[in-house]
Amino acid sequence: MARPAPRDPRFASSLPASVRGVNRRTLLSGALGAGALFGAGSLAGCGSDDAPATGGGGGASAKAGNVKFGVNEAKGSGPAYERMQGMADAYAKKEGVQVSVNAVDHNTFQESITTYLQGSPDDVFTWFAGYRMSQFAEAGQIADLSDVWPIDGMSDAFKQAATAADGKQYFVPISYYPWAVFYRPSVFEKNGWTEPKTMDELNALMTDMQGKKITPFAFAAKDAWAPMGTFDILNMRLNGFDFHMQLTKGEQKWDSPEVKKVFETWKTLLPYHQENSLGRTWQEAATSMAKGECGMYLLGTFVVDGVPTEAQEDLDFFTFPALDASIGADALDAPIDGFCVAEGAQDTEAGKAFIKWLGSAEAADAGNNAGSAPFIAANSGASTAKYGALQKKSVEVVQNAKNIAQFLDRDTNADLANTVVTVALQDFIKNPNDIDKVTTSIQQQAASILG
Repeated sequence: MARPAPRDPRFASSLPASVRGVNRRTLLSGALGAGALFGAGSLAGCGSDDAPATGGGGGASAKAGNVKFGVNEAKGSGPAYERMQGMADAYAKKEGVQVSVNAVDHNTFQESITTYLQGSPDDVFTWFAGYRMSQFAEAGQIADLSDVWPIDGMSDAFKQAATAADGKQYFVPISYYPWAVFYRPSVFEKNGWTEPKTMDELNALMTDMQGKKITPFAFAAKDAWAPMGTFDILNMRLNGFDFHMQLTKGEQKWDSPEVKKVFETWKTLLPYHQENSLGRTWQEAATSMAKGECGMYLLGTFVVDGVPTEAQEDLDFFTFPALDASIGADALDAPIDGFCVAEGAQDTEAGKAFIKWLGSAEAADAGNNAGSAPFIAANSGASTAKYGALQKKSVEVVQNAKNIAQFLDRDTNADLANTVVTVALQDFIKNPNDIDKVTTSIQQQAASILG
């Protein structure tokens, strides 16, 4: 799942393609099939909750040893936690060491990450590609992992996603997932609905859903990052991928006519979304879709973790349609999740040994075997035996995307994302009638933060 951390726009333009956003043509030139980023073989100091496991593989000069593992999922919270614990158990058994899992709920982990890294962090912790990784590298808070790379089964494009502005690697990917519009095929079939290919078709579908007393879009804004997914897709559809990435770097203005148009379009769509979203979590919104109370939900494929088991096989998705024919619909969010070693780790070498193993096909398989819902592994050697139709379609959609963003709070400065944009988006949802006030406020603060 998606979320943040501080960026300096002075070097943003020098970030590698996978940090700025992945261009499909770049990936194709790197031999997509057998090992590029989304190849056919690779389908999608906080409170402590220690769960030590006893009993991988080291990398380079790193030596296996006892390791502390910070996980951004609360113990028992679902498949995502199960996967992390499953990988920890498998490594501990393989190497005969102890892996102590510090499991913290997702939002608390994200919001506390800066304090966490400045205190006594775990050796290895879950994190994200994009600027959120690169900024910690620039600040000297995460360890240089250049000696861990290359990793068997990990493409050059994934290596780019792990590379900061100084050309060194600081990250090891484990999985990725696209954002799209999810729905239950059984509900669509019952009502005679089909996937909309154009905005006119989507408008007609939403109107018909309302006529049948079904809220067209499930929507949650209590998790402050969640509405960013809607902003991202509307901005990329209306203004294009390049404009979107320039905006995240401070090269375009938040109070520009282009951004105001995004909010104006969003305003017309809000009546088709669940009301009272500021008090709803993404899991609760997913449950609304699973129950048939809502017809669709714009979210990442982790939506499967928020619906009952019996509904997980009854999920499909489509990409948000084009809003401007000259721009099209070939850009999307597809964030990359993975791991970093804290610079303040107690045992950096043990952490490097563990993190290299976490990037292996063996680790991905251990995670898939532990989690009830398979994720989409970054390592091309990982087994796809447990991948369902949702995972396979995810790969196809990402392969066909021309440009891929990491997600707004991964592509921009954390202070801007967490303290400014999240509040502004929630304010807009609360009162969508004063767009000028929202965009002016963001731009004034963005200018101060980004310089």
